[in-house]
Amino acid sequence: MGRVRPCDPSLLFVGTLYSDEGILNKSKNILEQNFGDILLSSQPASWQYSDYYKDEIGWPLFRQFIFFKTLIDPGFLADIKLKTNTIEDELSSDGKRRINLDPGYLTLFNIVLASTKNYVHRIYLGKGIYAEVTLIFKDGTYNPHLFTYRDYQDKTCIDIFMNARELLKKMQVNS
Repeated sequence: MGRVRPCDPSLLFVGTLYSDEGILNKSKNILEQNFGDILLSSQPASWQYSDYYKDEIGWPLFRQFIFFKTLIDPGFLADIKLKTNTIEDELSSDGKRRINLDPGYLTLFNIVLASTKNYVHRIYLGKGIYAEVTLIFKDGTYNPHLFTYRDYQDKTCIDIFMNARELLKKMQVNS
């Protein structure tokens, strides 16, 4: 029988999609108030994988990942997703989101995202929130699987997560 032991702390991140840099900056301030200081922000990158968000958020869209210094218990992912949804609502205008905030966590083994939508590869966490393993660490890098979003499969995105993984390793050694 395996013994129950605490989970290793994980590196919280939020993937943002936005068209207005001012809204991004406002959201960063609010995210820091809720989740602590920012450890790392990726460079903004053009996001053209779909026009799904165009009418709501605007165009052109940009993607930026924000990683936080405070490590989290992954068991709080549902609460974190509910908080980012509230932040999206607070920054909305005329009933339309102005930014998309997708929280997740990074471990040495995988990248996990939170979602409000159920699907075959997602696990219910509670409070209307699901989790999905988006990337798995194998053969020295993060790898996609059948349901991984196309932008998360991109080498640039994987490189960002590999850099964050190195930071997590250092943080775990020093804790």
